[in-house]
Amino acid sequence: MAGATFAHHFIGEKFMRILLLTFNTVGKGTYWRALYLAREMSKLGHQVTLMATARQSRLEIATKQDQESAVTLVETPDLLWGPGRSGWDVWNSVRRMGWANGRTFDIVHGFECRPTVLYPALHWQRRGAVLLFDWCDWFGRGGSVEERPSPLARTILRPIESHFEENYRTRANATTVINSVLRQKALELGVPAETILPLPNGCNVDELFPVSMIDARRRLGLTKDTPIIGYIGAIFQQDAVLMARSFDHVHAALPQARLLVAGYCNVDIRRLTQNPEAVWQTGPVPYEQINDYLAAANLWWLPLVNSGANRGRSPLKMNDYMAAGKAIVATDVGDVGSFVRDAGLGLAASDTPADLAQKALALLNDPARCQQMGQVARQIAETTLSWKTIAGSLANFYMQTLEKVTTND
Repeated sequence: MAGATFAHHFIGEKFMRILLLTFNTVGKGTYWRALYLAREMSKLGHQVTLMATARQSRLEIATKQDQESAVTLVETPDLLWGPGRSGWDVWNSVRRMGWANGRTFDIVHGFECRPTVLYPALHWQRRGAVLLFDWCDWFGRGGSVEERPSPLARTILRPIESHFEENYRTRANATTVINSVLRQKALELGVPAETILPLPNGCNVDELFPVSMIDARRRLGLTKDTPIIGYIGAIFQQDAVLMARSFDHVHAALPQARLLVAGYCNVDIRRLTQNPEAVWQTGPVPYEQINDYLAAANLWWLPLVNSGANRGRSPLKMNDYMAAGKAIVATDVGDVGSFVRDAGLGLAASDTPADLAQKALALLNDPARCQQMGQVARQIAETTLSWKTIAGSLANFYMQTLEKVTTND
């Protein structure tokens, strides 16, 4: 590895050339985790490039400047469409490796190990870069592949997802993991403990922040005194069923309660509940309005069934709830429930409709406690879980890994 060339550059100037690779299309999924990290590391003075799959392009690579930072954004073409543009296209991988010619990076950080990340990442590693893999979703056997509704799709994709997720982790010089479940899986695959950094999601405290619930409701045309429980974004089918049935329990006890499903959601919750008229499902909304929607609900919840897919992730929506200064009710699944409970920013429930509803009602009926928990959530969002803090920890880990690799060389 070309560590000796980097050593003087690294030790003398504390400056790194960093490439973050995601398989996601621009604006989807883990793209946001990588983008927020990229922005904050750019502010620390590092030269950061983020590569993601273009939303539509099938032939050309587009390079542009991020409007919020000095991060260079590289959007690569993909011959597939829709859900297929999720890390499998050979053409995308080839175009990424071709783009590598003549470019040098000290750090290459691949987010997951699907082909459009894996092969370019290994290519750069052979050219001298220090390689890290991030693990923030459990995709393979036992994980989110089991959430696919089609038995045929599960049968076909299970071995493929598992192969790419499990067989290359030890090729990296270091690993970042989003929670303790994936840390344990990495250890079981042979990743050395000293090369693993826990890397939770951060909170976007600059764009999302507490505002008056009454003012937000006025701007959105919502009634002032209605008890509202909120959920934002996409959802697994079984989690959607849990949410709908939990809300049925809430509505039976508190008929004036409403469920606000903000932003794009892949499931029509109204079809799953006994009270469709009590569900406000917005569909996609402009990002600049998200803060008002977050402010409009009394509390926000995370109805996660106790499945491998849910134990192996930490939904970024929870961090948005925190940034907005809102109390959270979450099921006690993976690290999420224990974090919410132990940090004092909400309540943890079992993954049953009755208990989830009971915890939500407890906070709806105690506005002072709900507000206090929201204040705790915002305080944590601004400090230990700000993207600035998380990215600073990651940058230090990069430097330690580089130093270790160059010393070994």
